[in-house]
Amino acid sequence: VQLVESGGGSVQAGGSLRLSCAASEYTRNIQFMGWFRQAPGKEREGVATVGSDGISSYADSVRGRFTISQDNAKNTLYLQMNSLKPEDTAMYYCASAVYDDGGSWLDENEYHYWGQGTQVTVSS
Repeated sequence: VQLVESGGGSVQAGGSLRLSCAASEYTRNIQFMGWFRQAPGKEREGVATVGSDGISSYADSVRGRFTISQDNAKNTLYLQMNSLKPEDTAMYYCASAVYDDGGSWLDENEYHYWGQGTQVTVSS
């Protein structure tokens, strides 16, 4: 499964962006998908996840500002980001997992396929 992110860019604080992640093919085996981000000099962190049943979860730092969603007909995952802050600046990655071994869905080690990332820059 190839994942291709798009929608990143530069925006002022308080602005919005919507990221998209297109999967190369539909797979019935995908259990959950997620968005991660990595800022320069920092470790990659989980931002938001969504299961095949539509249940989502968020990191505390983005809850209430970001919304994850998926369009199964288009094999596409989205991340709507509102009220952006300079600390949201990072490379954003989408990822998918084909089985669930019981760990936290915000843990990057739970995922099996990754996109190349799209840059988000928020200026103050």
